[in-house]
Amino acid sequence: MEATIIADKQLEKEVRSNLEMIIMENTWLLKQMDFKEVATLVMTIKAANRVFLIAAGRSGFAMRSAAMRFMHLGLNAHFVGETTTPAIQEGDLLLAASGSGTTSSIVRAAEKARSVGATVVALSTQTQSSLSSIADQLILIPAAEKEDHEGSRSRQYAGSLFEQFLLLLTDAIFQSLWKMEDTPNAELWKRHANLE
Repeated sequence: MEATIIADKQLEKEVRSNLEMIIMENTWLLKQMDFKEVATLVMTIKAANRVFLIAAGRSGFAMRSAAMRFMHLGLNAHFVGETTTPAIQEGDLLLAASGSGTTSSIVRAAEKARSVGATVVALSTQTQSSLSSIADQLILIPAAEKEDHEGSRSRQYAGSLFEQFLLLLTDAIFQSLWKMEDTPNAELWKRHANLE
C-alpha cells in the first residue's frame, strides 16, 4: 500500500509539472503573436455576412468551439462539413485553421471560398504554404508543427500547442466581439442549446 501512495504522489507531481509546462508554452506563444493582425480579424468577423470555420482533427474541435461561441453572440456561424452548412458566398468569411497550411480538404475549401468572392483568413504555423498563399489574411501562430519531433518549439506531442492556442485565441476573439456588442449575458444564454 505504501509503495502505491509514493507512486501516486510522484504521479501527482508529474501531472502538475506537465500542466505548468503546457501553460508556460501557451504563455510564451501569446508573447509571439501579432495582435494587430488579430484585431483586424475581429473587425473582419464583425463585418462578414456569415462566418464559416474549418479545421481537421483536434484543431477542428477548437474551431467547432469557436463556431458555437459565435452563434451564442448571434452571428450566422457554421462549421464546414456539418450537414446543415449552407453554400459560402460573396460577403462571407472562411476562417481556415491548419498548422501545416497544407491539409488538402482545408486548402480546397479556401480555394472554393475565394472563387465565389468570400474572404479567407488562415490560422497557421506557416507563412509559406498552400493555405497562406490563398488567404486574404494570415494569423501566424508560431507553435510547433505536427512533425516537429525535435521539440524545438514545444515539448508537447505533435500539434498540441497549436490546437490549444487556437481554442484560447478564438475564445479571446469571442470576448472582444462580445464586449463590442455589449449584449447581456442573459441574452446570449437564450441562444444556448436547450435540447441537451
